[in-house]
Amino acid sequence: MSGSHIVRVVLWMAGALLSFSAMAVSIRELSRAGLSIFEIFTIRSGAALIILCIVLLLRPELRLQVRPHRLGFNVLRNTIHYGAQFAWAYGVTMLPLALVFALEFTTPAWTALLAAWFLREKLTPSRIGVVILGLLGILVILRPGITGFNPAAGIVLLAAVGFAVMMIMTKSLTSTQSTFSIIFWMAVIQLPLSLIGSNPAVFLDAGLYDLRHILPAIGVGLAGLTSHFCLSNAFRAGDATLVVPMDFMRIPLIAVVGWAFYGEALDIWVLVGALVIIAGVLWNLRSERRRAT
Repeated sequence: MSGSHIVRVVLWMAGALLSFSAMAVSIRELSRAGLSIFEIFTIRSGAALIILCIVLLLRPELRLQVRPHRLGFNVLRNTIHYGAQFAWAYGVTMLPLALVFALEFTTPAWTALLAAWFLREKLTPSRIGVVILGLLGILVILRPGITGFNPAAGIVLLAAVGFAVMMIMTKSLTSTQSTFSIIFWMAVIQLPLSLIGSNPAVFLDAGLYDLRHILPAIGVGLAGLTSHFCLSNAFRAGDATLVVPMDFMRIPLIAVVGWAFYGEALDIWVLVGALVIIAGVLWNLRSERRRAT
């Protein structure tokens, strides 16, 4: 890979890492301002839909891509995705940020298991390894029997399983729909789900519109789109073997953010457990690349 390609990967991944961190911090700040997760996601989905509609106005050729197709499947996928995001956001408001991100990285392990079950994909030694190391990483992070179990950590693990189901369903959708179409219908379907549990009076509260709250509201609205956009472009610019290891920088980055802004302790066991999970994912990634060549 040329130096220019590596630079592009690094820049796109820098954007993705900042976006993921901005999303977590924005959710926490809006929660502190008194907004429920439903209301926070209303802002996110509403902003995303406005941006996507503007794109459709500027690029009419994309309108053919967003015609209703496999609508029932899209509704099911986005309902599961919404539930997983809701559980993840709940974890962000209740747990240290580094712990939430570390538990989220068990998603590849659950994806490997579910792909073998639903897609009949073969469980190779490396795929079994990523599951075992993922479970071992969870034990290192949570240390059952040594530290008290926080139910919120279990909810974040359920979120990781939900993300894995969503990824399996997304893989099926990509055979018939473009990325723009998938993201567009995500915003269309998830906005009503957010409105169901929202209190309209909250959005009329003048206190919501002071600068302290406007900035995280903008962060939630933009970060959801920019994170996926930057990550997708990073994969286009370089191999997964370069992109994925950089994505793991999310954990130390968010640990520093949690320490700097919220006084969260830098828990060595969270970092050790995260390294165990990452080792399994990298092993599987390297093995998959060898099988593909």
